[in-house]
Amino acid sequence: MTGLQDHLHGLWLPLVTPFRDGALDERSLRRLTRHYSGQAVDGFILGATSGEGMTLRAAELERLVAIVRDEMAAGRRTLPICLGLSGADTSRLKEHLDETADWPIDGYLIASPYYVRPSQRGLLAHFEALADHAAWPIALYNIPYRTSVNITNQTLLRLAEHRNIVGLKDCGANREQSIALLRDRPKGFRVLTGEDANYFEALTDGADGGIVLSAHVETATFAAVHAEMKRGNHDTAQARWHEVAELTRLLFAEPSPAPAKYWLWRCGLIDSPEVRLPMVEVSSELAAALDREIERRMKVAA
Repeated sequence: MTGLQDHLHGLWLPLVTPFRDGALDERSLRRLTRHYSGQAVDGFILGATSGEGMTLRAAELERLVAIVRDEMAAGRRTLPICLGLSGADTSRLKEHLDETADWPIDGYLIASPYYVRPSQRGLLAHFEALADHAAWPIALYNIPYRTSVNITNQTLLRLAEHRNIVGLKDCGANREQSIALLRDRPKGFRVLTGEDANYFEALTDGADGGIVLSAHVETATFAAVHAEMKRGNHDTAQARWHEVAELTRLLFAEPSPAPAKYWLWRCGLIDSPEVRLPMVEVSSELAAALDREIERRMKVAA
């Protein structure tokens, strides 16, 4: 497989991590991998926010990657894998990079340091140190409403000059900043939205694609939105978007990925909707709403 930069576009799936009785549910993980490898997705993100990566032990994370790669090798299609990493200690993250250097991945998705709120100079030094050290390319993850620090466009453009930093998952929640970055970014620096509800809007603005948790459901429709936009069929893309726009609200009505896991469980793709504390399973009220939507979509498809 060629470099991550060549594949960082289209629809990427931040795969949920299935659990059963407190442990990694390997059977469900294999089922998920087989199912989505056969769908119109362009890559997997493993162990990031949607994959509850901060609750995974190192051995579980390694097993997660190995199983996904093994299932793809047994099938007909191989997709690129980005491993989600996060932390507030640059030195410890460099150790994580060393520990994962020989894993069968294609790159990393690395979030800003959380809680410590570094300056822009600190962010620049942090990501440059990681990029200098990493054996695989890095996509940055800007999500200030989780980390309490925004990577400004000035800093992003400096980082985009680094040979080992190839793109961005944009959860900045600031459309003006996103549009300016898309305008000013160097050639080849990929920008994918990570805001499900803004997927169509971001594609309209020129984003290269999206990393979309909601695409666990109606995957083909989310992929079609991007495909139609790429063909220049804006109205068709918008019509397809209207088919799934409400899903992006419903699946984030309570903390993610609990609603998506409930949906996948109800549809038989995973054996349990289990999440790990401090996440909790969906409320009875949201479960009822999800059940109604599942039933409605099944009737439409019939």
